[in-house]
Amino acid sequence: MPRMTRPLSGVRVLDFGRYIAGPYCAALLSDLGADVIRVERPEGSEDRFIAPVTPAGDGAMFLQCNRGKRGLTLALGKPAAREITRRLVRTADVVVVNLPPQTLAPVGLDEASLRAERPDVIFTLVTAYGSSGPDAERVGFDGVGQAMSGALYLSGTPGTPTKCVANYVDFTTAMSAALGTVAALYDRRATGKGRLVESSLLGSALTVMGPSLVEQALTGIDRIGTGNRSQLSGPSDTFATRDGFVLVQTVGQPIFERWARLMGEPAWTDDPRYENDVARGRHGAALSDRMQAWCSERTTAEALRALTDAKIPAGPVLAPRATLAHPQVEAMGFFESVPYPGTPAAKVPRAPVSLSDEGVRIAGRAPTLGEHTDAILAELGFSPDDIVEFRRNLVV
Repeated sequence: MPRMTRPLSGVRVLDFGRYIAGPYCAALLSDLGADVIRVERPEGSEDRFIAPVTPAGDGAMFLQCNRGKRGLTLALGKPAAREITRRLVRTADVVVVNLPPQTLAPVGLDEASLRAERPDVIFTLVTAYGSSGPDAERVGFDGVGQAMSGALYLSGTPGTPTKCVANYVDFTTAMSAALGTVAALYDRRATGKGRLVESSLLGSALTVMGPSLVEQALTGIDRIGTGNRSQLSGPSDTFATRDGFVLVQTVGQPIFERWARLMGEPAWTDDPRYENDVARGRHGAALSDRMQAWCSERTTAEALRALTDAKIPAGPVLAPRATLAHPQVEAMGFFESVPYPGTPAAKVPRAPVSLSDEGVRIAGRAPTLGEHTDAILAELGFSPDDIVEFRRNLVV
């Protein structure tokens, strides 16, 4: 039978995040069963309107990163908002914040203010650069983390640093913050104490780039970008077929030997230029040339069929439309149809982890602007007259 409760059932999370890292952290906690309250400005936070897909202008990123939450609007800078914030914090197990550090104390969201209301609260703080150092007070986004970690430099080619369109720094930061939050909740069960959980965009970017940075620190190799062609193995690159592109990753001796047989070049397995991954990475341009000649004679389907039969890792380069329709993506059931007012059901990707018995699932759609404000204020003990006054003064 399906379980009656999920791992974080009974946990309340306040989400004061913006954009991706904080909100997606809170969305993952919602997927695990937490009651998450998304707090945003009365006019709507900036992240609500990125890549609009609804008549009201709500964006695709918002629908993904705020699924399963209740929505409360609050003008944090207004004095009357402080009492609302205090009452909210008293009910919360976790407070997720990714606002500039210098803005937290004036609105009662710094650690000292939170603990004054609830000593055992878990304070999950997401920053751009960490909480110390010369850049701690600077603002930053995903792309800045990619740039400062060396990723743009090595992903592009000399003179053309190249950013990844996927916000992987934001999403990995969110996942790390969610992991830390769950660990802190588990620890609190044993100790009764709250913890500060910190995660940063730059820290996540440095983690993802770790192998390249470790190599640089130990060898001083000073690699430069070679686009899609790997410098650590070969042939590992993207290749044009007669009707599209494929990506091939030949890593390790057994796969290289299978590739060489497929190419009709068995002697290459004894060629000192290709004796191991390091050598193949060094001579990767020649290997890519051979692979490109082979791919040029085949359609994408023909190339993938032969590569799959040879057990060589490869995949088609898909446009987003094709990704959504791909048989493997459909078979995974990775997208859930989540209705949202004014639109057909949106295809929202679920959490990239699962537990048996539906322990992780999307609890519902993202909230419309201020959708649950009155109900949440009533839960906090405010009267109907109080709520009318808050609205009159644009506090909510």
